[in-house]
Amino acid sequence: MPVSMSKPSLRTRIAAASTGAVLLCSGIAVAPAFAAPATDTVSIAEIQGTGAETPLKGQTVTTEPSIVTAVYPGDPGTLGGFVIQTPGSGGKVDTSKASTGVFVYTGSTQSTVSVGDRVQVTGEAGEYRGLTQLEGNIEITPVAEELPAVEPATNDWASTAATRENLESMLYKPKDKFQVADTYGLGRYGELGLAAGKELPAQPTQVARPGSAEAQAQAERNSAISVTLDDGTNRGFAASPSQEARQVPYLTRENPVAVGDSARITEPVIVDYRFDKWRFQPTSPVVPGEEPARFSGSADPKSAVGGQMRIASFNVLNYFTTVGQEQGCRGGNYSTDGTYNVAQNCDVRGAFDQADFQRQQAKTVSAINQLDASVVGLMEVENSAKLGEPKDEALQNLVTALNKAAGYTKWDFASVPDSEMQPVADQDFITNAIIYQPKQVTQVGPAQALGSEAGAGGAFENARTPLAATFTSTKGGGKHGAAPTTVVVNHFKSKGSAPRTGPNRDSGDGQGAWNAARVAQASAVVDWIPELTKAAGSEDVAVLGDFNSYAQENPMQEFYGAGYTQATEDDYTYVFGGQVGSLDHMLVSPSLKKRMTGADAWNINSGQSPLLQYGQYRTTALDYYVANEIASSDHDPYIAGFRAGKK
Repeated sequence: MPVSMSKPSLRTRIAAASTGAVLLCSGIAVAPAFAAPATDTVSIAEIQGTGAETPLKGQTVTTEPSIVTAVYPGDPGTLGGFVIQTPGSGGKVDTSKASTGVFVYTGSTQSTVSVGDRVQVTGEAGEYRGLTQLEGNIEITPVAEELPAVEPATNDWASTAATRENLESMLYKPKDKFQVADTYGLGRYGELGLAAGKELPAQPTQVARPGSAEAQAQAERNSAISVTLDDGTNRGFAASPSQEARQVPYLTRENPVAVGDSARITEPVIVDYRFDKWRFQPTSPVVPGEEPARFSGSADPKSAVGGQMRIASFNVLNYFTTVGQEQGCRGGNYSTDGTYNVAQNCDVRGAFDQADFQRQQAKTVSAINQLDASVVGLMEVENSAKLGEPKDEALQNLVTALNKAAGYTKWDFASVPDSEMQPVADQDFITNAIIYQPKQVTQVGPAQALGSEAGAGGAFENARTPLAATFTSTKGGGKHGAAPTTVVVNHFKSKGSAPRTGPNRDSGDGQGAWNAARVAQASAVVDWIPELTKAAGSEDVAVLGDFNSYAQENPMQEFYGAGYTQATEDDYTYVFGGQVGSLDHMLVSPSLKKRMTGADAWNINSGQSPLLQYGQYRTTALDYYVANEIASSDHDPYIAGFRAGKK
């Protein structure tokens, strides 16, 4: 009968077993150590099988002598167990055959094993959310005999897509090169998305029509090359009034790893499956600075797009001069200095207090001034009038800060007449805006808005009102003169908050919720443009903004059908779910396309960990904030250059 006692080390127990002594270990259950290996055993491959679940589910089994390859102590928030593998297995693995590794779940009980120990394990074969494991009353018996070493599997990751289940829980050290594909989960779960090969995973509807065979092929490719590099725990990192902040792995102040950086696995990891993802788990919980991977890369330089007139688009992530603390809002993102960083559950959507607003403003100003476009269409600026404040107060604040940082009156903004907008009561708390450099361009006529479609029953009833203004370059244009260019700024309805029924439900084709609304919004803008071009006396139009639609989705087809083309199709401005794509676009009319000199997305935001944003200031043990353009938003700015002349 099992007896509880203090835990001798497994190596001590091995020595005792070799002399015939019996020692006991405590665990979920404890069992006597055998002096010789058990004979009524099954192999790990028999436990794993080649299907999605163990063929021995529910049966109590004893493994053949095995080698411990990873250990995760039973501390709160850890994986609570260890991994064993068949001796002598690994190397170039035949993945048509069953895996030779399996996870042993011990829960909160502290295991006595160490990596390299030789053991037999008795437990119930089972599944936990797709991971085969031994569970229940675990008995661990030391093995005295020498066993052949386990070699890490070396198969190329993408090549295992169809048979990845047969690498589950095996030791692995790939030779292929990886790229960082996602940084979103670093601060929450210590996760870093990776992709094998030279191309990042792309949103299927960025590159192919929704529901098409090409979109399905892209989704399958994404799955084949993607994996999550984890930290060997289930613990979070963020500070809270009841939890001390911890240091995040893989991310340092000196090397803020970003999407597109190269990644190399430098130490063996375990092929693991948890929370619906394939993962690389380190062989023990990660200690920052001792991670099993190395990264290299640098910030994306802003491209020289040329031209005398440069037009840009930038979602500035809720630039609100009215802070949540002043409005009685609930604070979010608790920081280690005992304050909060962002406003939640109220009409104010930006910084929680003035200190965090100053941090946000510093980043926004740095990004816009370095972008240095002649005209910039902005999204997510505070609609001050909606808050009962003077119209354009927040926009004026931004322009003032930009000019102060530049050292001269570099910027102005295009104020939209009230007559162009729907009633304030029908407006959103965020708005679009247009700023420009008077030394580079001259505004022609007043700014306009599609307020007629933004009231009740209109296409933009649930989105931000489109704005437009026309500009000419101050740098001449030759004998034909400078061409009037109309800039149309948009922010369509988002993909979230799906209705359960009706045309705006998520149909499952990759376009998300509210797609019918976005199609109607695109159609309304297309119908509005002839009115704008007639007033401008020019067909040169740049339609830009956050369309909340990837490049091949239905709303964008409305523009393509009307003759507009993407300024460039090779860039991304947003990362979601470990896949890159562009929700932000710049579409140009045929006549303006002839004047274009270059276009580029400036990837300073979307690939960065949110820990670098102002809103995550000191939420973990290290302070990653720098008052520069990096991580100034969650969207990347987009810029294109154009010649000034009409031809």
